Amino acid sequence: MTAFQSLPNLWLLSDARNDAMLESALATLPPGNAFVFRHYHLGPNERKARFDTLATICRRCDHLLVLSGTSQQAKDWGADGAYGPARKLGKVMGIGRFATVHDLLEMSRAERYGIDAMFLSPVFPTRSHPDGRCLGAENFLFIASNATKPVIALGGMNAERAAQLCWDRWAAIDGLS
Repeated sequence: MTAFQSLPNLWLLSDARNDAMLESALATLPPGNAFVFRHYHLGPNERKARFDTLATICRRCDHLLVLSGTSQQAKDWGADGAYGPARKLGKVMGIGRFATVHDLLEMSRAERYGIDAMFLSPVFPTRSHPDGRCLGAENFLFIASNATKPVIALGGMNAERAAQLCWDRWAAIDGLS
């Protein structure tokens, strides 16, 4: 990897529904894990202010801080990395790039863009998409086994499901907040 020699195992993602719990969740997440700030529900000024508040906690707790946005925006905001579709991340020296992928084709494309790691989702049904199509354990493990970059399991994940998958690196909205 270019920007990171090792990646955290636990990744907390923000969402409108877990916003009220984020300060507490970040403070109790073991040091050295990661936070992905999304907060799509806020306007630009509110979003930046909320990011700054949570960034302070992340720094104090030694969490990797990733912004949903471009690599340039992540650098401008003081984040460690950018999160989103690989083709939209761009490339800025020193900023990690974390792509969202949903299948083998997207994974292959993301790897060609030179990303640092990818979020493969949805592994399981989620609260936001309870009846949506998900990969399931078998498909997740097959796709992830073909990756040349680190894979972070996302979608309906919690500690129990990560253990069932035998997958150490995972992310959650509800499962960690």
